[in-house]
Amino acid sequence: MTFKVDFKVRDYECDLQGIVNNSVYFNYLEHARHEFLAYKDIDFAALAEQKINLVVIRSEMNYKDSLRPGDEFYVEVEAQKESKLRFAFYQKVIRKHDQKLMLDAVVTGTSVNERGRPFLHQEIERLFS
Repeated sequence: MTFKVDFKVRDYECDLQGIVNNSVYFNYLEHARHEFLAYKDIDFAALAEQKINLVVIRSEMNYKDSLRPGDEFYVEVEAQKESKLRFAFYQKVIRKHDQKLMLDAVVTGTSVNERGRPFLHQEIERLFS
């Protein structure tokens, strides 16, 4: 099953060209990932309090088309374990009215302990079930 979060473009997210600024897509993707973590009962803030930080180590985005003010869309999120230390979120931004793919992305992450050493905390296994 693919996890989805609904959004609507707000005017202030657009640039002078009248399209969503490229940097705003990072916010959409991040919010969807945080909602996905909550859905999987992974408490991002509680982990940080335990000095376990989930960090992005790589982002790849392929822009396909531009969202405009008022566009309704959703962000899909799927997680996959990439190695003993890394996981990836495969994400898509889909415009609702025509189901058009606007962006696809792969965001790779890991968890680090208080010394900054990477490891996969056991709670992260919930992402893949």
